[in-house]
Amino acid sequence: MTLSRTHALFAFCVLLLLVGLWRVDASPLRIWDGLGKLGWLLTLMWPPTPGGRLYDLLEALAETVAMAFLGTLLAAAVALPLSFLGAGNVIASRLARFTVRRSYDGLRAVDSLVWALIFVSAVGMGPFAGILALAVPDIGTLAKTFSEALESADRRPVEGVRAAGGSRLHAIRFGLIPQAAPVMLAQVLYTFESNTRSATIIGVVGAGGIGLALADRMRINNWDEAAFIVLMILAAVAAIDWASRRIRMRLIRA
Repeated sequence: MTLSRTHALFAFCVLLLLVGLWRVDASPLRIWDGLGKLGWLLTLMWPPTPGGRLYDLLEALAETVAMAFLGTLLAAAVALPLSFLGAGNVIASRLARFTVRRSYDGLRAVDSLVWALIFVSAVGMGPFAGILALAVPDIGTLAKTFSEALESADRRPVEGVRAAGGSRLHAIRFGLIPQAAPVMLAQVLYTFESNTRSATIIGVVGAGGIGLALADRMRINNWDEAAFIVLMILAAVAAIDWASRRIRMRLIRA
């Protein structure tokens, strides 16, 4: 009986996939034509070249990494106090926690690309708009993960501080925060790594950095320079991923 249900579910998923492909007009002819054009673009991308603008591209890449770092730092600074308001072992009122947690959802429900379009219109093009666009949704995400880290902490150190005569603030400071801090820092490092990729995307819509340079090369069909920029982005993300992973592993072992 279970096997037949599995087969029926698999057949339904396949049927749903086929209907979806039919609705978006993903015909075999269109796919074949797209693959041909993709091969043509890959030919234009080889060999990758900076086009004599290596210094400018490195400066743009540094701007993207700086946007990701400052956006993550701003988000973490705002999310930390907000996380205490949403933690059940800090705030006893269910209504207050529910209200704060819904504010988390409201901030992180809108993607950073949408925020980038909003802030580019509000404050103009450039990295400042990118920093704000990265920070706003990350405030909700980090506040949620920080509050969950606080709630999953062991109660015994907190109760020990209270039993020794410490106040509620002392219990939070010396019993709760030391347990949650490594998890919080690991989340910040992962967010920084993720924001490096996101900063490239929001740069395409005018937030500056290497994404803007990539969009400019694609617009004028300089695909060899575009390929070089893509390789630069891959190298930067790989380096940040390697560094953040080593730091996270050291925190876990500690």
